[in-house]
Amino acid sequence: MDLKGEYRLAAPREKVWALLNDPETLKSCIPGCQSLEMTGENEMSATVVAKVGPVKATFNGMVRLENIDAPRSYSIVGEGKGGIAGFASGGADVSLEEDGEDTVLHYEVDAKVGGKIAQLGGRLVDSTAKKFAHQFFDCFAARVAGDTAAEVSEPAGA
Repeated sequence: MDLKGEYRLAAPREKVWALLNDPETLKSCIPGCQSLEMTGENEMSATVVAKVGPVKATFNGMVRLENIDAPRSYSIVGEGKGGIAGFASGGADVSLEEDGEDTVLHYEVDAKVGGKIAQLGGRLVDSTAKKFAHQFFDCFAARVAGDTAAEVSEPAGA
């Protein structure tokens, strides 16, 4: 599955970059995120509960930041295993472009799923992934704007 998009954020690029690299901000905005911890330089471990249609699973995985060009861009590469529900792996290229007082965040995601989740069908998986992405970026935009109360809860299935 491939997702791409952009978000206009009312903040300078340096602030957006700092929040994109803050584990607490990311944890609060990733739908279903139970934990997100730094395990090394540019590496994190994560536990995320996700529901796709009738399948709900807890995914444990690792995330690495690569191709870092601070404060302009990086790539996020990761994989997670959800037991019998399956697995997810992939990456995202994220770039930040200054536009006056604002920052435009561009993202391009390439993800693969397997197991029971993959058996649900591409349209359901794609629509759920798009919903998760919108939930993340809506929360992230609120955090950038200074709304520290912004947080997503466990996502509902599509």
